[in-house]
Amino acid sequence: MKIALTIAGSDSGGGAGIQADLKTFHQFGVFGTTVVVALTAQDTRGVRAVHPVPESMVAEQLAALAEDLPPAALKTGMLANAGLVRQIARAIAGYRWSRYVLDPVMAATSGDRLLDPAAETVIRDLLVPLALVVTPNLPEAAMLTGLEVRTPAQMELAGRRLLTLGARAALIKGGHLAGEEITDILVTAGEIRHFRRPRLPGRSTHGTGCTLSAALTAGLAAGYPLEQATADGLDYVHRAIAAAPGLGQGHGPLNHTVPARLHGGLPQGTTGPGAADPSSS
Repeated sequence: MKIALTIAGSDSGGGAGIQADLKTFHQFGVFGTTVVVALTAQDTRGVRAVHPVPESMVAEQLAALAEDLPPAALKTGMLANAGLVRQIARAIAGYRWSRYVLDPVMAATSGDRLLDPAAETVIRDLLVPLALVVTPNLPEAAMLTGLEVRTPAQMELAGRRLLTLGARAALIKGGHLAGEEITDILVTAGEIRHFRRPRLPGRSTHGTGCTLSAALTAGLAAGYPLEQATADGLDYVHRAIAAAPGLGQGHGPLNHTVPARLHGGLPQGTTGPGAADPSSS
C-alpha cells in the first residue's frame, strides 16, 4: 500500500482540512499520514478560531514520518503563517519529497481567512517552485500571479505564469466562474487541457479544494500520471458534491463516502463487470 501525506490544518467540522484529506485517501486506497500545522474551531457557518501548532512540534511530526513512513506523494493545504510555510518548504526540499501537490489555501469557503497575508508571497517564492502541481482557485491564482483571473483565457495565462514561477504544472479551479458550467484547466509544459462539467445546485461546497488536492495526491501516490489523477479527482469531487448529505446550516460538507473511480472505470472495492456503484443508489 502506498503512503500519502497531508500537511494541513484540522477542521473541527470534519468537512475540510486533515479530516477531508484522510477520508479521500481512504477512498482512493492509499494509507494516509498527517502533519497537523494548525487547529481550527469551525463548522459549516464559518471559522471561529485558528491556533497554529508550534514549529518545534511540526518539525517532530515531519521527522517522524521521514524516518519511518516516507510518503509516495504529499500535499499541503492550510499553513496558517509565514513561519510555518518556510518550515514546510525546508522540509520538502530537505527530505527530497518530489510528488508534491500545493493547494494554496488562503480562505475557507465561508470567506474566513486561514492564511496570514504576509505568508502569501512566501508560498509563491518558496513552495511553488517545489510543486509538481499547484491547485489554486481564481482568487488564489490572481494572488500568486498578480494577474486578473476571471475567464478561462485568463486561467490559462495564470497557469503559464505559475510554470514560469517554477511549478511543473498548474490546475486552475473554475468554481468561481459565472454560468451553469464549471471549467477547470490543467496547464503543463506540453499542453493545456480543459475539464468541463455542469455546475451542481446547493451550498454543499465546504472542503472541495482540500478534497480535490487530496484525490490528486492519492492518485500520484498510486503511480498514476498527473492528467489521469486530475480526471479521477475531479470526477470524485463532482460525485461527492452531488451526493452531499446536507449537513449544517451553512456551506455543508461533501459526501466523502462515494467510491473513487480510477481511470473512469469501476469504483474502488468492486471486483468485476456489473458491480454496483453506491453513489447511484
